[in-house]
Amino acid sequence: MDTLLQDAAALLRNARHGVVFTGAGMSVESGVPSFRGPDGLWTRYDPSCLEIGYFRRHPKEAWVHIKEIFFDAMGQALPNAGHRAIAEMEAMGLVKAVVTQNIDTLHQAAGSRNVYEFHGTIASMRCTRCGARVASEKVRLDVLPPWCGQCNGVLKPDFVFFGEPIPEEVALAAFAEGERADVILVIGTTGEVTPACNIPYLAKAAGASVIEVNVEPSSFTDRITDIFLDGGAASVLPALVEAVKASQSAKRNVSLPPA
Repeated sequence: MDTLLQDAAALLRNARHGVVFTGAGMSVESGVPSFRGPDGLWTRYDPSCLEIGYFRRHPKEAWVHIKEIFFDAMGQALPNAGHRAIAEMEAMGLVKAVVTQNIDTLHQAAGSRNVYEFHGTIASMRCTRCGARVASEKVRLDVLPPWCGQCNGVLKPDFVFFGEPIPEEVALAAFAEGERADVILVIGTTGEVTPACNIPYLAKAAGASVIEVNVEPSSFTDRITDIFLDGGAASVLPALVEAVKASQSAKRNVSLPPA
């Protein structure tokens, strides 16, 4: 692990355009459950509650589950050390952009500035009738479904449901970041959700080195990953930042003339 960490640190230190790509595993250590896997949300909830057709037909029933999943639990989560490490990498100039499949806003809460939310956000809602957008914190959820204050239409969380397309603007920007990357740091994702999972493949095809941080192998691991760092984001990423700092310090010391 130490050698792999040093190798990953060297790639990041020398990156011209480092990009981070995160999935649900990024936020597990913040108490946000993943959707898939033995303990995932889909073992407790029917995924159809997030199908756009079902939502339109049965908004109240859908909203009961949406509130429990995304606002009662996820809405209370705080960034973990991994989120903060990514923000620090951005501040150090190692990372130019974060592309996330997560909707929890924890990257922004940790201090990351250039974040592309591929699947949307829980931070706002949109009226299904007039299209008005409102901050989620201003919406009362004691009566479901919540209603638009302008036209009395049903409010929908501003993230992508099953059966909805990815917003074109964010999709184009995210794929452009993949093409520009010379190093892509893939964190906490199984690599199974399309079209988001195509971004690391696109980066690899364009010549990027792929560093993967995961608690278990993903669909990327044997196909495109160059360095696999085994572990959770909250422990591996701070160690990676420290390894970069140590390598930068060693490089500066080597370049100094002898006394």
